[in-house]
Amino acid sequence: MVTKTLDEHIVITPGVKSGRPHIAGHRISVQNIVSWHEWQGRSVDEIANDYNLSISDVYAALAYYHDHREEIDKDIKDDEEFMETLRKEIDSK
Repeated sequence: MVTKTLDEHIVITPGVKSGRPHIAGHRISVQNIVSWHEWQGRSVDEIANDYNLSISDVYAALAYYHDHREEIDKDIKDDEEFMETLRKEIDSK
């Protein structure tokens, strides 16, 4: 029997999710989990069920976020600024 450790749930793979941390074996980023849980108010069980993840995967993503909050929050802000720039470009056309 293989026992998974916390660090086996979250991986950073060059070329996957722009090198951002994500759930091992999935293309779901820590940032996605944080957004769904923290800002959309979705429960851990709901996220796990909707995206075929283990509850441990979701909690590992949330733990990773809290350990790397500044970095993840910066990525979120950068993405929001990028989307706003795109909206402005589309609206100006």
